[in-house]
Amino acid sequence: MTAPSPFADRLWLAPLTFGGNLPFRRLCVEFGAEVTVGEMAVVFKLLKGRNSEFALLRSHPEEPFFGAQLADKKAESLAEGARLAESRGARFVDLNCGCPINEITRRGLGASLLKRPGLLSRLVETMKKAVSVPVTVKLRTGWKEGKENISELARACEEAGASAIAIHARTREQRYSKAADWDLIGRVGAERGVPVVGNGDILTHFEARLRRERSGVGSIMLARGALIKPWLFREIREGRGWQPTAEERFGVIWRFVELLREHFHDDEKGRRRAVRFLSWHLNFFCRYQPLPESEFGERARSHPLIQTRLPRGEPASPLERLLNDSRPETHLRLSQELLEAQSREEGCERALRLQGTLPPEASQESLRLVPSQIAG
Repeated sequence: MTAPSPFADRLWLAPLTFGGNLPFRRLCVEFGAEVTVGEMAVVFKLLKGRNSEFALLRSHPEEPFFGAQLADKKAESLAEGARLAESRGARFVDLNCGCPINEITRRGLGASLLKRPGLLSRLVETMKKAVSVPVTVKLRTGWKEGKENISELARACEEAGASAIAIHARTREQRYSKAADWDLIGRVGAERGVPVVGNGDILTHFEARLRRERSGVGSIMLARGALIKPWLFREIREGRGWQPTAEERFGVIWRFVELLREHFHDDEKGRRRAVRFLSWHLNFFCRYQPLPESEFGERARSHPLIQTRLPRGEPASPLERLLNDSRPETHLRLSQELLEAQSREEGCERALRLQGTLPPEASQESLRLVPSQIAG
């Protein structure tokens, strides 16, 4: 009897540039992420021995199934990179064919491989022969709209030995500008014999349910939705929403502070690094707003909520006003205060004092992301 795939019917945390750091992955695992993928590591930097790149291969024992994501266009280099990842504990190795940013694609890496199915097949085959762990691939639907070749790409990957295929259901050209095409994910899922993982535009548990029902795909990969509300994994597992109070939202942020402090250590250098990560994540945490199915379920059927401009109500408390603040300078100051605090209670007191010193925010921006922020 064939053993069940470790990639089937799972909740994945997507590979997120900068955002997919180890402390954030641990936070998502605590909320129910079953498969986690590290930030994209560029193989030629690994082969040059750069410590900052090797850090992207590091995982934590609490991660139930961690994979390292690699980017390169040379088969021999990818084989060596895959061996390095396996030797450092990766349970699987993922090939990045989705990163859309120019710095990557102009070198022939990332999404540029979508234009070369033959090369992609050789890369996957070589990686598969190099390691004993599974090899997976992260794809987009094609290079440009109207010329989607995802069926050809997915077939090439499976025939070359890929154990699972994740699809961000937009072209490289579209980046994040249009709704993800889950019908296309469903078509590829029906064509392939390995698990297909759907990715794109999931912010609520009911959208996850709708996408699964529409596509027939059991595994879902979360990216922006997890950055905004890491508890989305738990919502999907339980099939019900959680509308946290401001105090509960602060509790999630404080848990992330604890994980950052544990990872980077509580000295001056560690706090500087943690401030950088925390302030970046606060730019996503601040975008949370409650979206109960009773009010937004029908709207989500016609257009993804993460792609919809939704006006915000008036904050119910000073703490909620602070957590909703979208200004980068607020995120930086709040990060500094929290990482100086020695307890959750002290952190909350510092946060409220900070709020009392802030001028009113001019306006609340709707969700708007720069593609390079989370490419991977």
